[in-house]
Amino acid sequence: MKLDVIIRRSGDLRHDVEQIIVAEQLGFDGAWVTETAYNPFFALTVAAKATAKIMLGTICAHAFPRSPMVTAQIAWDLARQSEGRFALGLGFGAPASLVSQSSGELDDAAGRMREYVESLRAIWDTFQTDARLRYRGAYYQFRLMAPFFNPGPISHPAIPVYLASAAPSMFQLAGARFNGLHAPLFHTPSYLRAVVLPALAAGAPPDDRSRNTMTLIVPALIVSGKTRDEMRQSEAAARARLARRGSEPAFRQVMRHHGWERRAAALRQLASANSQHEPHDLISDEMLREFAIVAAAGDAYRSIIERYDGLADRVCLEWDAEKRELFETIAASRRAE
Repeated sequence: MKLDVIIRRSGDLRHDVEQIIVAEQLGFDGAWVTETAYNPFFALTVAAKATAKIMLGTICAHAFPRSPMVTAQIAWDLARQSEGRFALGLGFGAPASLVSQSSGELDDAAGRMREYVESLRAIWDTFQTDARLRYRGAYYQFRLMAPFFNPGPISHPAIPVYLASAAPSMFQLAGARFNGLHAPLFHTPSYLRAVVLPALAAGAPPDDRSRNTMTLIVPALIVSGKTRDEMRQSEAAARARLARRGSEPAFRQVMRHHGWERRAAALRQLASANSQHEPHDLISDEMLREFAIVAAAGDAYRSIIERYDGLADRVCLEWDAEKRELFETIAASRRAE
């Protein structure tokens, strides 16, 4: 099992790259950069030359606002610069802000995403082999690659592509067309075993349903601290975060899986009413420990292994420069194993 970090772009390119360098120095296997207010590819472009071993990837680069041709060229450049250490994680983005809600473009999000990754691979094949580009779908069509725009072959052309989604309907698509899935932060081990992994396997071709052919990448929520007060603060922050996410429609399946529909309904009601009541009061100790790893810093790595070994292929920790000591402790515990 690989142990990675998630880097949330701060807007300070130098700072973000420095965090990736530190993660490599500590011995983490990969660094995934998110796309929210800032483009994730800029930091990875610099990090590709500033690092030597760590895997570099996007955790949820927005697909639909970019043409597959644009994404294909960016990914090809990063694969070349990193000497094969780049992985492309694609997400749907925020429809309300990225795609006109009246355009109907997201009516068949799964179909569009299926064609998106198929056309990416068709373009990459042309880059690598100079084969004639011929991709025709309902949403994307590519029939021309002028030599002037073909960057040519690279030494590591098999760029892995992962789908980032919290929607159960998309898990089968990840198994069918992608190299694996970026699981949602809001999950439990039981949900991964009962819902996510079976859906990934069901989506794969009948002759290729081995667990070893797809990668499950799981973000881990860590609640930790050196003192009792730090632990309380960390728990309070995690409860508040879970309360916010628990009210969102995308995560109702997880709550339903555990029989927490009433809690989810109460969270939605508080969110819609803008109540002064603290919603994190609805996150019980049981729920917190299902969704998060609650452990002292020295026990955090062992808790990660106990929770995800044999279940996830890569576990991602959300990097926080202010909590570097925790990451150093986890890295040291891993080296000592």
